[in-house]
Amino acid sequence: MGKIAFVFSGQGAQAPGMGKALYESSPAAKSISDTLDGIRKGTLEMCFTGTESDLKKTENTQPCMYITEIAAAEALKEAGIIPSAVAGFSLGEIAALAYSGIVSEEDGFRIVIKRAQFMQKEAEKHPAVMDAVLKLSDEKVEELASGFDSVYPVNYNSPGQVVVSAKESSIEAFESKVKEEGGRTMRLNVSGGFHSPFMHDAAVAFSEELEKYEFGKPAMDIYSNVTGRKYDGEIKALLSKQIESPVRWVSIVQNMIESGVDTFIEIGPGSTLTGLIKRISKDVRTYNISDAESISKIVSEVSNG
Repeated sequence: MGKIAFVFSGQGAQAPGMGKALYESSPAAKSISDTLDGIRKGTLEMCFTGTESDLKKTENTQPCMYITEIAAAEALKEAGIIPSAVAGFSLGEIAALAYSGIVSEEDGFRIVIKRAQFMQKEAEKHPAVMDAVLKLSDEKVEELASGFDSVYPVNYNSPGQVVVSAKESSIEAFESKVKEEGGRTMRLNVSGGFHSPFMHDAAVAFSEELEKYEFGKPAMDIYSNVTGRKYDGEIKALLSKQIESPVRWVSIVQNMIESGVDTFIEIGPGSTLTGLIKRISKDVRTYNISDAESISKIVSEVSNG
């Protein structure tokens, strides 16, 4: 049997009611959720009853996603499922970092709260949107983006899917170019142009914030969004750089598979990452966790190989 990896969802996967089923069914999920909610009161209430509009605001999205993800990971641990490797998409990388033991889950939450504030500030300063570009090669998307002074390829999600960040004033013209080339676009449910130069000041502020924390060694392999490879030192530098750099998700998944991972469990609401992973490789198993029933299925199937 191969290795298990936990992959933590990124911003855009949020949904009203997220985490409620696990909170009500898993003592481990409830315990860590209550602890983290004590640091930022009202976060759980936002997860369970917040509207789509409430949850789309970055300063709400990121803390809510973090609590939901850490609670789900702890529920799986409670059920006896422990990964050999972890990675997270953008925001999810902080949850992966904390779960791996580099920082405590409480400090991870404090880090996420500040990260969200820094990114929200820049999103308001630089109005921008994010589009997933489908059916075109990475190279073609890069070529089209280079024709604009404010469109940046930022997330390399899967073969035939690259996300761009763009100024609101440029996006329609860019979308027209994509259509002319036979591709299509899909607007993402986020509130800024992340992983791009629009976020430079947030990256600088986040770098300063990270210096307040002591980072230890991970208990398992953890992969970097910036390099697509396992972390090998320079964790703080790469984490701050991540905010204004492309996410190398295809490379992360390919490198995990090369290392022996054959089972991916998405930690967080929805199934965005497992959908991308299936496009990257058809030779791996993927699971999502949302409630007690999904945990039972994972335990049964993973235990039976």
